[in-house]
Amino acid sequence: MTSHTLCVAPMLDYTDRHDRYFLRLISRHTRLYTEMVTSSAILRGDRNRFLNYHEAEHPLALQLGGSDPVELALCARIGEDYGYDEINLNVGCPSERVSSGSFGACLMATPDVVAECVAAMREAAKSTPITVKHRIGIDHQESYEHLHRFVDSVSNAGCNTFIVHARKAWLKGLSPKENREIPPLDYDKVYRLKQDFPKLAFIINGGIKTLEQARQLISGTHTKLDGAMIGREAYHNPYLLSQADRLFYDPNAAVKSRTDVLAQLIDYIQVTSPPTPVYAITRHILGLFQGLPGARHWRQQLSQRAIFEPNWLKILTQLKNEFSERGY
Repeated sequence: MTSHTLCVAPMLDYTDRHDRYFLRLISRHTRLYTEMVTSSAILRGDRNRFLNYHEAEHPLALQLGGSDPVELALCARIGEDYGYDEINLNVGCPSERVSSGSFGACLMATPDVVAECVAAMREAAKSTPITVKHRIGIDHQESYEHLHRFVDSVSNAGCNTFIVHARKAWLKGLSPKENREIPPLDYDKVYRLKQDFPKLAFIINGGIKTLEQARQLISGTHTKLDGAMIGREAYHNPYLLSQADRLFYDPNAAVKSRTDVLAQLIDYIQVTSPPTPVYAITRHILGLFQGLPGARHWRQQLSQRAIFEPNWLKILTQLKNEFSERGY
């Protein structure tokens, strides 16, 4: 299986470096992605703020947003210099704010532009894979023929791995939140792409809630895919990744308890905060005990006490001990 076998999707305002470190404590091998970072933010903003990460986060991909080949090439080279394992181009975000900047899902309407961007990135970052995350269509451009042409054009420019969100993007009329549920998913189009382009790698994304569902999608009845990407479920119920290493990578991989993960995260917070506010880290772990008795108590204590009081370490330690006694 490839290193892409299981991935956690890039999510704005969610998959920052602290969330990724937390997820890495749960799964050693699942591939992680940064939030989308625009080319202008890297070239004209605080580069280290957007690109720094902990070495433990590998395998780690940088997702870029943009449509200018020259700028994206510069950013790809910078990403390679920072040591990212993959540079991914966002051609899937449907928000109007992103579309107004002429990047994201709207680029599916111009495969030649995407191909030019990929070729420039490929030339600039010669030793780092360039991948594309995209939709199966946009607005009224939803035919399989259009999708096929997009993949054909972009692959000819040097992209060998496509992460396909198997839902069409509506650029107007739906909010990004609504577009996560509407219109329906169409996994069959992803399988058809794999059949038509057997030498390319396809990672399926959209609506995946469990590891078993991910495994079944990868193993398809007639066509096998190269990986699956889980999105918001991995954020709201992060411990679902605890079995990922055993299921997809190493049947003998160790599985940490939730409280073991919490103990290691407390160590991380101690060396990271200050200057990082404690809440910037603990906001990502509200779902650690999702679905278990006491989960509501955990969320309340974490959100109402631990982030405001100076003795956060004492509170988190007490919670760790309390949940350890519960057998978690």
